[in-house]
Amino acid sequence: MKLQVTTACQGHGRCYSLAPQYLESDDEGFVTIRGGDPIEIPDDQRELAVELAGTCPESAIVVTDS
Repeated sequence: MKLQVTTACQGHGRCYSLAPQYLESDDEGFVTIRGGDPIEIPDDQRELAVELAGTCPESAIVVTDS
């Protein structure tokens, strides 16, 4: 499963505290993925990835199975 952030991010910050191991903010306050975008998420973190995508009011966090 892969997690990525699109340019729709408006920097609301709802996702940062849920997954600091994967997400951080850039100098302008927008979310970035630690280690690059997209990032591979382990299967045991699937629920967290789906929760992250659901918390974004802009739908900027995308989870794919590929």
